[in-house]
Amino acid sequence: MAETIIKIDLKQSPYENEQIHNRWHPDIPMACMVKPGDDFIVECHDWTGGQIHNNDSADDVRDVDLTQVHFLSGPVGVEGAEPGDLLVVDILDIGTFEESQWGFNGFFSKQNGGGFLTEHFPEAQKSIWDFNGMFTKSRHIPGVEFAGLIHPGLIGCLPSKEMLAEWNKREKALYDTEPDRIPQLAALPYADTAHMGKLSGTAKQQAAAEGARTVPPREHGGNCDIKDLSRGSTIYFPVYVKDGGLSVGDLHFSQGDGEITFCGAIEMAGWIHLRVNLIKGGMEKYAIKNPIFKPSPITPKYDDYLIFEGVSVDEQGKQHYLDVHVAYRQAVLNAIEYLKKFGYTGAQAYSLLGCAPVQGHISGVVDIPNACATLWLPTDIFDIDVKPNANGPGAQVAQGADLPLSKDK
Repeated sequence: MAETIIKIDLKQSPYENEQIHNRWHPDIPMACMVKPGDDFIVECHDWTGGQIHNNDSADDVRDVDLTQVHFLSGPVGVEGAEPGDLLVVDILDIGTFEESQWGFNGFFSKQNGGGFLTEHFPEAQKSIWDFNGMFTKSRHIPGVEFAGLIHPGLIGCLPSKEMLAEWNKREKALYDTEPDRIPQLAALPYADTAHMGKLSGTAKQQAAAEGARTVPPREHGGNCDIKDLSRGSTIYFPVYVKDGGLSVGDLHFSQGDGEITFCGAIEMAGWIHLRVNLIKGGMEKYAIKNPIFKPSPITPKYDDYLIFEGVSVDEQGKQHYLDVHVAYRQAVLNAIEYLKKFGYTGAQAYSLLGCAPVQGHISGVVDIPNACATLWLPTDIFDIDVKPNANGPGAQVAQGADLPLSKDK
């Protein structure tokens, strides 16, 4: 049995655990050390640290403190790792806690986080998903059940001081172009809620003031939300500091490509079994700037899809030039409108597209002026036939309550 080198208590605040942190900074001490070739288990809080509850109210999603996230387990130091190396990370297994067989999906209030379609869904809502082995279903979205592909939404190594400074500089420059925007353009350093692992005293205060928030993906990996990084995957991470400093968290039971609702996967607490190795000088040998990976050989087998297309013309009819963000939004909106014909509300459809194993593709970026993006919706996850036919939608989904909506304060 592999040793569990980082343990958590779901009843305890992550701030009380020195093997947890919620900022990126090169001065965060290693939570523990391993050797190349070692395999080990790391336990993880859900990304909010327990702020979201298994109930039928979305007030917790509305009021979530996003300056706290993400709570990560680590950093795990690897003996002999030096800047310029590649850290090879094999995901051997990953799973749920026996005492926590549920997860959540949500979309944040426009005033507190927003999301991909925040103009269409400006109020906080959530869905709760119950786990039954490898399958999941929700009391808030009737008529669907699917196999999960559990994966870490966030995994990466500590940045160097130079890299951290570059992150903060470029993100502050973007933020300053529209500082009053809601949602904001970037999540800047914020010391008040920073958890810096084993750091203390003046060193902690200084690091907390400049530590990078964990919200976006960056050159070191981070919050990439790649659903295919599941058991059997291998990831090759650039190393920027001595010992590497590998951290992981934000576990997802399932996710659609794009994690479109921001809190867009089925978020969960759980554990991950990893193995590490080193390729000395690997960054230069392979010209690697960002991580590369081999996907999991184990994926839910859905081979019948409805494919929704979108082009880079927005909801107001404005033409954009080869904009895949706009094109994917249109593909998602088209899928939502389609599912509403089968009795789902827009919110149920939006949540489902964030949770289920939908595929997102950039299908064309050369045919000016329109990029083409597609969303692939597996039809086998539904209890009814959702494919078009001459008789129309016909049988409706079982009607249940809509997603819990936050109450006005």
